[in-house]
Amino acid sequence: MSARISLFAIAALLLGAHFFRSGNFLLVALCLATPLLFLYRKRRSLILLQLTAYAATASWLWTALQLVALRQQADRPWIAAALILGAVALFTLVAGFLMNSRCMRERYSR
Repeated sequence: MSARISLFAIAALLLGAHFFRSGNFLLVALCLATPLLFLYRKRRSLILLQLTAYAATASWLWTALQLVALRQQADRPWIAAALILGAVALFTLVAGFLMNSRCMRERYSR
């Protein structure tokens, strides 16, 4: 279970770094605070964590699409950027899926 929580925390830190780069400090604070929901052992906190991971995945995919389009217009290489952002999106999606595992549901059953 600690591996699942660690993966989610890493995904939250990656998203926080993304928002830090764009200067959105409110979202950085939210990304850093989100893993604290693991301390609140209710089912709704687990659902909120899952939804956050899925929204983060959508954010990564949207960013990848924008970056690829921008690089294609500028006639610059874009495949490496698409692969990296796609891998981060997949990592975040897996972290969200792992929140629905049996051991997590048992711990957050109330």
